[in-house]
Amino acid sequence: MFKILVKEEISKHCIDQVERFNFGNRGIADGNKREQLTGIIGESVLKDLFDLDLVDGKEGNDNGEDIKFKNLSIDVKTMGRTTDVRGYYVNNFIGLQKEFPTDVYIFNSLNINKNELTIVGIISKKRLLQKAKFYKKGTLRHRSNGTSFRTKADLYEIENNQLSDIKDLNDLVNKLEILNSHLYG
Repeated sequence: MFKILVKEEISKHCIDQVERFNFGNRGIADGNKREQLTGIIGESVLKDLFDLDLVDGKEGNDNGEDIKFKNLSIDVKTMGRTTDVRGYYVNNFIGLQKEFPTDVYIFNSLNINKNELTIVGIISKKRLLQKAKFYKKGTLRHRSNGTSFRTKADLYEIENNQLSDIKDLNDLVNKLEILNSHLYG
């Protein structure tokens, strides 16, 4: 895992985007404005690392392709937290997105108190669907802090230790190159 302080200009851009556009277009489990902002910040920080344009809500639904890297379609998933990432944390993937033509997921954690993004790890879609725990819509899930929630849609959860760890940007690029070679050789 590696951490990146979210640049002020990225935060401002993302806040503006969420105020102007609705990024939840599935009709179910779309996320509220705060949750959408978390996702847009995670995606924009990664786009900035890859020297790509930040998220632009005018472009509409991206069908699960936040970043294109060579032949790979990458979906960036970010969870908002009030603490640093802990080893036992899980990452969520809404089953409604399973049919999107995504090759790879990059999972992030945004510490909203520190305005710091942790790139937690990556995994191919195939391995995610093989390794993640599946919960049907309406399942009662219990968090480690004692709170609970019912899933709004089918949900996949994958533990941090099941992701390919990322040490820095070079490591991320190298692992994406390997995945691209395996999938599109």
